[in-house]
This record gives sequence, C-alpha cells and structure tokens, in this order.
Amino acid sequence: MATITRENIGQLNDKLTVNLSKEDYMPSFEKSLKSYAKNANIPGFRKGMVPSSLVKKMYGQSVFTDEVLRTVEKELNNYVANEKLDILAQPIPFENDSRQLDMNNAGDYAFAFEIGLKPDININPGELKGTFYKIQVEDNVVEDEVNRLRSRYGKMTEPETVSNEEDVLNVKFAEADAEGNAIEGGIEKDNSLLVKYFTPAVREQLMGKKKDDTVLIQLNKAFEDKERDFIMEDLGLDKADAAATEKFFNLTITKIGFVEKAELNEEFFKGIYPEGNVTNEEEFRNAVKADIQKYYDAQSSNQLQDQLYHHLIDHVQVEFPEKFLKRWLEVSSEKAKTPEEAEKELPTFLNQLKWTLISSKLINENAITVERDEVKDYAIRQISSYMQGQSLGDMPWLDEYANRMLNDQKFVEETYMRLQTEKLFKLLEEKANKTEEPISLEEFEKKVHDHHHH
Repeated sequence: MATITRENIGQLNDKLTVNLSKEDYMPSFEKSLKSYAKNANIPGFRKGMVPSSLVKKMYGQSVFTDEVLRTVEKELNNYVANEKLDILAQPIPFENDSRQLDMNNAGDYAFAFEIGLKPDININPGELKGTFYKIQVEDNVVEDEVNRLRSRYGKMTEPETVSNEEDVLNVKFAEADAEGNAIEGGIEKDNSLLVKYFTPAVREQLMGKKKDDTVLIQLNKAFEDKERDFIMEDLGLDKADAAATEKFFNLTITKIGFVEKAELNEEFFKGIYPEGNVTNEEEFRNAVKADIQKYYDAQSSNQLQDQLYHHLIDHVQVEFPEKFLKRWLEVSSEKAKTPEEAEKELPTFLNQLKWTLISSKLINENAITVERDEVKDYAIRQISSYMQGQSLGDMPWLDEYANRMLNDQKFVEETYMRLQTEKLFKLLEEKANKTEEPISLEEFEKKVHDHHHH
C-alpha cells in the first residue's frame, strides 16, 4: 500500500515523499496492456488478436512509466486533499530522487516533491484608513454641462459662411509647401473640427470663408499643443517630431455646420430626464449638478479604493516560502527560466501573489459571491453603454444577446471576477475608517496625477 511521508525543509516549505510498492501500480499496468492488445492495429494481425508479448515489447515501457506516474499523482493529490494542505502552486518534483523506471525490474519506488504552503493572514477591514475626497461641483462646470447637453440635443444647420467659433467645419487636409503648392504623394486626410480648436490668428482667417474655400496653415501655428497632438495623430505624424509640427497643409472647407442649441423648455427637460420630475430650469440645473456630483463621487470612490488597496499591500504582513516560489518560477513556464531571471521576477510576483491571497481571504470570509443574473445584467449594461443613451425598450434582441454572452465561458469568468472585486472594494469602503475631505476638481486631479507619477 502506498504511503506518504512529510518533512519540513524550510519556512512554509515541506517535502512529500510518495512510496509505492509493486502492488500499487502493477494491476493498472497489466489492465492497460490488455486494453492496448484489444485495440492495437498492427499489420499482419487482426484487431484484438495481437499477442500480448508483442504489445508488451512495443508499448510496455511507455505504458509502465505512465501508470507509475499516474499512481504517484493520484496518491499525492489524495494526500493533499485528505490532509487539507493549503498549498501554493503545484508541487515541484525533486530531480533524481528515484531510480530509472524499468518494467523488467519493477519494484518499490519513492518520489519526492516540494510544496509551498499558504501563509496565515490576519486582516481587520476596520483598521483600514483612507480619505474620501468630496469634489465640489462649481457653477461653471454645471454651465458647461448644460451647454453641452443643449448642443447635443440641438438642431444642426448649414450656414453659408463661417461666422462663429462654435461652427463645425468638415475639412480636407492636403500637404503643401510654404507657398501652398501641393506636394505630390503628400498626406491627405478628411476631418471635422470646431473653429474654436484653431489658434486665434487662424480663427480670424477662417471667418467669412465659404464651402470650397482653402486656407494655408502650418500645424505648429494653427493649433495649440493639445489640439495639435490630436491632429498629428490623425494625420499619421509623430507628435514628438519637431520637424513634423512645421509641416504646411492646404485646408479646404467641404462643409460648414452650426448647432442651434436646444431651448431650455419642458420638452428639452423631458428628453434628458424622461422620468418627468424636472419641469423648470432650476430643477434642470439641480439635476445636472447632482449627476455631475454622482460622477465625481464615483471617481473619489475609485481613488479611495486605490488607497485601501495600497494600505492592505503595505501593512498586511504575509510570509512566503520564497525559496520554493523562486524555484517554481524557474520550472513552471513553458520555457525554463534561469535562477537570475527568476530572482529578478520574484518581487513583482510576490506582490501580485500577496494581493491574490489577501483578496481571496476577504472574499471567503465575507462570503462575497456573484449570481448568474448579475453577470447577465452586466452584459446588458455593457451593450447599453455602446448604445449611448438610446432607449432600449424596443430591443427584444437584448435579452437574447445577454443569454448568448452567458454561454461564453471566458466572458462569464472575467465578469464574475470583475463583479466580485467590485463587491469586495465596496465592502472595504463601508468597513474602513475613512474621513471625508472637501476638495476642488483641480486639486483632486493633481492628487491622482501625483500618485500615478509616484
């Protein structure tokens, strides 16, 4: 009967030795040989009539090796399960710990494996600390959003001449020299731009222009940095190339458009808030402000969750069997790593493993699960976001789409993990010892930028 011995060889690092006798693997070896004899297709013999001695000679050694190793694996897995060993990764076999397997000299065998044990982790979410930054919604932000919504739901007109910085110009870029002569084989690209995207000097030059009129521009003088980067990327140019910023283009106007902003009336309010609880301008602005605050709060929540993540990573003590994990990094990949490569990768790997262990413990302790209907709802929300606010009431295919996504195992697994992690961080937010601090949007963005830069 197979036996397994366990020996500690380091911190959270044990050696398991599987001891086999002939009786443990010979019956399955002989059974497998008989199966081979029944199914073997060998020229000169009818199926099922191949002599067992020939089958043993042709396939015996490989079948013998397979059955011995299969028995070892079964015994090892049973031992880990029965002893309730919480291990990290797969056991690593020790090299040269058993004599060469030979079916003609079958006997007792010993196979040794190295295992790494998961560490005990103590976490008290109530000890987590963080700051929830309450971003203040300024009046000018509300006004900008009101104007954006009025433009979005406004009416597009086609004036004859350019007369407003809010005019939308459909234009064609055609590369030229400094005199405006077209460059053969040069860049040509259509685009759509607001007049206000240009520098003041070019805006003035565009005023009064009509469809099919052309102006000569130089990129570094026609656009400020942000707009120029966007334009250069669209033209296929490297925005870091100083010479490219000096290129000239003939800019031909192919269409002029202007959006007449929607009136602030009940019809407009209902289009934005179909629930019907907004009936006048004051209520509309308050609703817009509440939506902006909700968006800001979501950003602050994400930032707080980032604080909590780093607090857990930085303050929860986790011991690792580093020697085992380094060796595991060396042998676990398809392409073996050198000790130096494994040593270099170890810190990042341990950091990722630490979070995996911490999050798994918190998820298990708090019984955080995700139901199938929640995955389906996520699929519906996902497609809804693509529809950009269109009504979904007349889309009977939506439920069918969601059910089809539930048959995609990869989508289900990724969504389950995403939703489970979201629930975990919401729980941590609720339990953490957090303070609230008023802050401007600019100050908040600076904090986020500085943190990411650090």
